[in-house]
Amino acid sequence: MEPIALSAALASFTDRWSPRIVTTVNDYDVRVAKVEGEHLWHTHDHTDEFFLVLEGELHIALRESAGERTVVLPKGSVFTVPRGTEHKPYAPVPSEILLLEPTGTLTVGDQHEDIPAHVDATTGHTLN
Repeated sequence: MEPIALSAALASFTDRWSPRIVTTVNDYDVRVAKVEGEHLWHTHDHTDEFFLVLEGELHIALRESAGERTVVLPKGSVFTVPRGTEHKPYAPVPSEILLLEPTGTLTVGDQHEDIPAHVDATTGHTLN
């Protein structure tokens, strides 16, 4: 195993909403993704989802017991969506994010809307 520059990992692909696994930590994948536009409403029943904005800005709409709200994450911000919380990421500008999720976690969650063509339903791709 050699060090991995996140900039090089992100430069190795162009797909949006199609994360690449840069490393694993115990039973978790560290993934990077390029994002733009809307993802889809989905829920991870058994795991939290950690987001770190590396470049750009990410909005995450949340449906919680108190109602619906949106959190805005500028570059350098982190946020964790608690397990069981329905959420929908949206990037108003081309952005780059880092995700931390248990290995095998599907990008569209355990419960989700119809999957649009621009969203890759994957457990993460290996880097080339």
